Amino acid sequence: MEHQLSPAVLTELRRPRPYPAVSVLAPTHRAEPDNAQDPVRLRNLLAEARKKLESDPAVTRERRIDVVEQLEQALAEVDPIDVRDGLVIFAAPGEHQVWALSRTVPERVVLSDTFLTRNLVAARAAESPFWVMTLSADRIRLWSGGGERVAESAMAGFPMTRSLGDPDPERQQRAGDLPGTFRDEQMRHFVREADTALAGVLRSFPRPLYVVGDRPALALFEEVGTVAKDAVHVPHGGLGHAGAEAVWQAVGPLVTAEDVRRAEGVLQALEDARGRREYAAGVDEVWQNATEGRVRLLAVEENYRVTVRDDGPHLVPADSGDLDAREDIVDEIVEQCLDTGAEVRFVPDGALAEAEGIAAVLRY
Repeated sequence: MEHQLSPAVLTELRRPRPYPAVSVLAPTHRAEPDNAQDPVRLRNLLAEARKKLESDPAVTRERRIDVVEQLEQALAEVDPIDVRDGLVIFAAPGEHQVWALSRTVPERVVLSDTFLTRNLVAARAAESPFWVMTLSADRIRLWSGGGERVAESAMAGFPMTRSLGDPDPERQQRAGDLPGTFRDEQMRHFVREADTALAGVLRSFPRPLYVVGDRPALALFEEVGTVAKDAVHVPHGGLGHAGAEAVWQAVGPLVTAEDVRRAEGVLQALEDARGRREYAAGVDEVWQNATEGRVRLLAVEENYRVTVRDDGPHLVPADSGDLDAREDIVDEIVEQCLDTGAEVRFVPDGALAEAEGIAAVLRY
């Protein structure tokens, strides 16, 4: 159920499918007692999807059977251990995907010729994803981080391992300190190989990078590597075989400090834009500018959500039960801004109180 949302993956998700492409969105819960109802709610949503497929005259019997089977397979793949704040299931003829999100989503079932990606895009942006590489003499590992957690990644051949034993015991007897030099050269090759693989990952999935290891390992990485100059170095040894919690404890304070620094920078940018009259605030005003491609920087409070409906040229508050309600308008704005090249930043709740939770720096 773990996926990486790269530009290439997003493009693939957005391509047109043979009708119907089904998107099922379900809010979920991490802890008891709220999570007890999550499986029931999800099964109900899949039952709703089946009814929509059965009642849609545009869906042939063959395709309905195919998509229902895909939905059932997706349900079986839901990992109860990895439940977070939202779940998205995509199913179409011959394919399905399951995404666990660290951001809540509105309860929805949508049949279309494309998958509904806006909530997934917004959730990934809110997580502020980053990479962690842990260096040790015999093991180099890559971790995907975001939302106050890290998980080991198997991309690009990671984890990389090597033996610390000298492959030529007789050499060790013939030359006193030569084995140390041999190991150093092997280590340089080991780190260089990892750097090459990591550079490929960063090209496909650009994110901030934290490199963790003891000081000699960090120095070697900086000497032979190509991505070291853009990385945050974290002097902390002993993580070559550690678990996710230990890795998070090593990088968590730095990630949190960086989030605070970036949030302060966003608020200052908004203040400066206000003085230049390049500022928009409130969901309606920001939406208008987002649809015109005028947003350069979007700032959203982490848990800000609002339900609206179209009222002519403007958005007005609405109840979630309204037929014309748009429950995920904030996620729509986030996706629209990212699609037009804007920077999107999430800030702590209350930071944008004067702007009612959402504000933007405009391009003009």
